[in-house]
Amino acid sequence: MNKSDETKVIVLGGLGEVGRNMYCVMHKDEIIILDAGVSFAGDLLGIDYVLPDYSFLKQNEDKIKALFITHGHEDHIGAIPFLLQMVNVPAIYAPNQAKELIEMKLADRNIRYDNLYVYNDQTTVKFKYFEIGFIRTTHSIPDSHGIIVKTPNGTIVTTGDFKFDLTPIGPMADLYKMAVMGHQGVDLLISDSTNALNEGMSISESRVDDTLTDIFDKYKYNRIIIATFASNIYRLKHIFESCYKHNRKICVFGRSMENNIDISIKGGYIDHKELLIRADEANNLKPGEVTILCTGSQGEPLAALSRIADGTHKQIKLRPDDIVIFSSSAIPGNAISISKTINKLYLKGVKVFTNMTINNLHTSGHANQEELKLMIRLLNPKYLMPFHGDYRMLKKHAELGMDCGIPKENTFILKNGDSLVLKNHKITRGESYPNSPIYVDGSRVGEVGSAVIHDRKIMANDGILVVIANIDFSAKRLLIKPNITTRGFVLVNENEELLRKIENMAGNLITKKLNDQHVTFGDLKVTISQDLSSYIFELTGRRPLLLPIILDVKKEVKEKI
Repeated sequence: MNKSDETKVIVLGGLGEVGRNMYCVMHKDEIIILDAGVSFAGDLLGIDYVLPDYSFLKQNEDKIKALFITHGHEDHIGAIPFLLQMVNVPAIYAPNQAKELIEMKLADRNIRYDNLYVYNDQTTVKFKYFEIGFIRTTHSIPDSHGIIVKTPNGTIVTTGDFKFDLTPIGPMADLYKMAVMGHQGVDLLISDSTNALNEGMSISESRVDDTLTDIFDKYKYNRIIIATFASNIYRLKHIFESCYKHNRKICVFGRSMENNIDISIKGGYIDHKELLIRADEANNLKPGEVTILCTGSQGEPLAALSRIADGTHKQIKLRPDDIVIFSSSAIPGNAISISKTINKLYLKGVKVFTNMTINNLHTSGHANQEELKLMIRLLNPKYLMPFHGDYRMLKKHAELGMDCGIPKENTFILKNGDSLVLKNHKITRGESYPNSPIYVDGSRVGEVGSAVIHDRKIMANDGILVVIANIDFSAKRLLIKPNITTRGFVLVNENEELLRKIENMAGNLITKKLNDQHVTFGDLKVTISQDLSSYIFELTGRRPLLLPIILDVKKEVKEKI
């Protein structure tokens, strides 16, 4: 078998991070893509989403056969509208819930796509070199699947996001099929690492349901407000069932929540559509007859719960006897904003339940350590590639694999852009591919690069300082002192002496540089940017973004005449 007969696994996103999942399998002239997710901006100022680098796919566009989706969360489907505008994807296969969410995304952006197909755990998709199958898993959204990829060189299984829940709200994971696959032989397991640092087993969703039921039983006469993840369909399903049993109507706030509930009702995942009411109807009912279901469990400033806590929501005002439930856990980086929202709620006098005060108010949709071991034991892979997690999560998952008998040399902790080569059931590391994230800034995709992000961070931290210099370039002299304008650096009225020093230093640097024989405008700007920046740092310990503006006044006057 020569090099052209190798099967390659290429990672375009999802390693060293939680989000942006995208993996490719290539054999000769065929490529299949596994998931197409986004990651959220975090501290990337002005950025809405971060996409994987599509350079590899663009260069090999004619080889792409299909995109396969494991489930309908944003970090697995969120990039599809952008991908379809950049790369030709002949077909997309997704489970039903994900398919509905994808269609809604495409409609929002006026993208027509006719080759979106639904699969289930009995579906098989065949190409010239690949045979694709699916394994039902348990996650916090319905229709979650692992994907089996049979290639000429061996079998690859990706778990997607999963957990093992022996008393789930939805269908059980297909343990039998996993065991059968393990008996038949799995060469490479690509497995979810999100909770690899958590010991034991994750809490069953039914335990969360019991806790919520207890609150509904205890506070029969209070209005209940629940904030949870809009995509946690099984949690929403239980809330609907609890409201039905307790004769409560449901008022929903938050576009993502409304969309997910609408899709889930149409798909048969949630019953009791008749419970849904409008805000004006909710305000006319007794408190014990109403449950408000809303977004904002992460303290997002514009989400419904944050506006309710601020008192700025147009339709719902808090009452002192309200019960507010955070049925969620904090996504890393959101703890401060969540705490602010909770404090505002307490100031309004309402009673607040969180996963910290009652530990069973939320459970993750991802596997803890014992569940990761169980997946490894069931599928019995020769090689393990942890995915979906920070480096420490990937490393711990690899260690769990070694605990389960996988040799250390058969575990691969990769980074985005890396690849593996599968040949005759043996795997080695392959070449690296382009890995520059694509930033989405409003309607602009890929126009904002790392340099712009860097400048935004500088401006956010240290502000901006503009140096305007009027010179007579032919006479090599500075006509007047440079004008210094600043925003976000210092208060001008309180730092006049500092600004005078900066003004004088800028003038001295420009005058000195003008004495050079072959000085150019570019030389002057570099001098201001570098030397003046160092001087300002010595004075203040800060490095504002310096913007030099050099005007050749004599030349401009002549041109006007």
